[in-house]
Amino acid sequence: MREFIQRVIWLIKVCSYLFYPFAYQNFEYKALLEQLKVVGPSSLFITMVTSFFISLVFSLQIVKEFLYLNALELVGSVLAISFIRELSPVLTAIILIGKVGSFFTSELATMVVTEQIDALFILGINPVYYLILPRIIAVVIMLPLLNIFSLFTSLISSSFICFTLYSIDPAFFFASVFYSVLYIDLLKSFLKTLVFALFISIISCIWGITTVGGSKGVGSSTTSAVVTCLIFIFISNFILSYLMFDNLISTFQIL
Repeated sequence: MREFIQRVIWLIKVCSYLFYPFAYQNFEYKALLEQLKVVGPSSLFITMVTSFFISLVFSLQIVKEFLYLNALELVGSVLAISFIRELSPVLTAIILIGKVGSFFTSELATMVVTEQIDALFILGINPVYYLILPRIIAVVIMLPLLNIFSLFTSLISSSFICFTLYSIDPAFFFASVFYSVLYIDLLKSFLKTLVFALFISIISCIWGITTVGGSKGVGSSTTSAVVTCLIFIFISNFILSYLMFDNLISTFQIL
């Protein structure tokens, strides 16, 4: 119960700084650049590899069904809808939770256990400015960009498998990718990744900075943060999909 109250207090504190414009007068921009390097380049390779093979498997299962239905003109648009609306944002968020969220939690938890956070308070340095806000903003900036790379990789790998196994010309595939509401769906996917980024970064940082119990607490906080982030991502994904992507039938009618 005490740990829950501490997390709620830190959540209120972090949100008050995050959405208060004048708080950025003392913002550590050098720390932001360091966190951007941690979040972006370190996660790009695994994001693209995961997107490549997931899209290969997904296309392998989906395209042959459309061949049976003689609906090749819908292959590119259906795959693009699947990647833009669900697969790429969720997969990229899950990768970021495992790669970056766990790192943030364990790093901050170790600083708490070794009393480095107390040293910052003694030196008059606000840990929210110095440690938490740069990490949150770095994730908010980089997750939408990683999602774009994931989408690009998914479409390329899908066109590759369609051409290799089913002799679907890449020009025909990409012509069907540009369906009528593509840009609206891209914008909604961008908004979805922003929400995911806020959940991942805030939960990871707060769970790390409220760690108690020594080295054992570091492992417990990291595990709890990863599980909590995953739960929030799946729940918020359902809510956002229901609110933003409930026009699937109308989309196919437009097509």
